[in-house]
Amino acid sequence: MGYINIDVKRRFMGRFKYDNDLLQEINTFITSENIRSGEIRIIGAVKKARFGYFNQSTKEYKFIEKNEHMEILSAIGNISLKNGKPFPHVHITLADKDGNVFGGHLMEGTKIFAAEFVIVDYGENSLERVDDEFTGLQLWNL
Repeated sequence: MGYINIDVKRRFMGRFKYDNDLLQEINTFITSENIRSGEIRIIGAVKKARFGYFNQSTKEYKFIEKNEHMEILSAIGNISLKNGKPFPHVHITLADKDGNVFGGHLMEGTKIFAAEFVIVDYGENSLERVDDEFTGLQLWNL
């Protein structure tokens, strides 16, 4: 196990723009605010969604697309540095019109209907993502 103690520097509440890409909006915001570590929470709805499932055997993402209106039940994630730049790692849970639930790693291609967010900035408590030989993922270097 590895961990660090963090302090909260700032909290932001807002909403992202209609019809924009959700992941791109997150990236634009954290870059413009220079958030190097933190957390993300989002609720709302999407016009269409694209998310991923990481296959642990092949160490590759399978992309799943839903070209329908869906509710964002929860989108949670963290912010750290990847290759020296702010990087949001976000998982999203969505429900269709019948209440069926889908989810995975948020990918570009998810179009916003409405998205209200809370983003917490941990200030200088930055974590860097590095290659992990066991998982094939880029995980925090603790």
